[in-house]
Amino acid sequence: MRGARPPAYSNLDQSLGIRHSELSPQVTNAIESDVIIVGGGPAGIATALAASARGLRSIVVDAKTPPIEKPCGEGLLPHGVAALRSLGITLNSEIAVPFRGIRFIDRDSSACADFSGGVGFAMRRINLHQLLLDRANEAGVTFLWGTRVSKIEPDAVTAGGNRIRYRWLVGADGQNSGVRKWAGLRLQQATRKRFCFRRHYQVRPWTDLVEVYWAAGCQMIVTPTGRQEVGVAVFSRDPHLRVEQALARFPALAERLKGAIPTTKELGEVTSLAHLPAVTRGRLALAGDASGTVDAITGYGLSLSFLQALCLAQAMQQGSLAQYESAHRKIVAVPAAMTRLMLVMEKSDWVRRRVLRLLQNKPALFSRLLSIHTGELPLSSLGASEIVDFGWKFLRA
Repeated sequence: MRGARPPAYSNLDQSLGIRHSELSPQVTNAIESDVIIVGGGPAGIATALAASARGLRSIVVDAKTPPIEKPCGEGLLPHGVAALRSLGITLNSEIAVPFRGIRFIDRDSSACADFSGGVGFAMRRINLHQLLLDRANEAGVTFLWGTRVSKIEPDAVTAGGNRIRYRWLVGADGQNSGVRKWAGLRLQQATRKRFCFRRHYQVRPWTDLVEVYWAAGCQMIVTPTGRQEVGVAVFSRDPHLRVEQALARFPALAERLKGAIPTTKELGEVTSLAHLPAVTRGRLALAGDASGTVDAITGYGLSLSFLQALCLAQAMQQGSLAQYESAHRKIVAVPAAMTRLMLVMEKSDWVRRRVLRLLQNKPALFSRLLSIHTGELPLSSLGASEIVDFGWKFLRA
């Protein structure tokens, strides 16, 4: 394996939630698979689908059992929709809600832009997970649900009494990835942690846009998730700020939701920008949140997972993870840059007001930035003169 040999598994029993007595389980079956994927969320299932499409046998192991819920954003950007289509799942208005663009709103300004290369789709996270699971079952992916990985070796994992030899091991087990810790791949926190809480309301969506509401210290995102339902999420640095409390800071949104009945319980998670110097080591690779995160306000999370899955499967088929390492850096570059920009807006009311005023007055500029945000244009498409011009217009806004 490249670099230092992974630490002994016994050093990780606490981080993986495994009792010491579980470190030497009785093995009853010996199995072989091309790919073992630890984590059965969207990133893990997407990786299994992409690998299966390239002729690689895949086994997904997860200590949980479906349905698996998570309080993330529920909108897929156009390039995420395209990546999902490459995995064999085509979204349409029968199973998801299309949205044509993004609207930013604060007390004084409202700026919107449409996607230039297709539409986005939104649906409940739990429903998307089921779509992925159904497609994976059709593709012949093997699942070990309710099964905890009790031992990881350089060429095999032990899970549920099975010792499974692998060619490739993928950690898709989330922000607190045990696979990442076993491999000794170090996560670097680039921004302070923020907190996201989300719930759904029974109300007819009033727009075919995803709306991002801005106020001092927090943001709220409204996503249409059904014909008579919207998902509402609040983002802030306050771990105690909940959706109902935050609505008091957004009178216009509160009026929209007045009398609306909550249809789900409120769920929360931590979000931040975090990255790794490397996401591979030897025959091991990380995908999804295990390989780094962007702040959830960007709406990138699921799209990144699907793009990573496609690149990782290609690299495994070709026998080298070096190309995945390079592709991963390119995939996350723009989302990381956009995260930093949006967090500057979050920290400074002065910056936020001027940015939103500029985007309101220059809709073509907002459309251009949205095209970069969704991967339709490269970040390099903004030349030095345009950046200077943007700065001048910003100061005058």
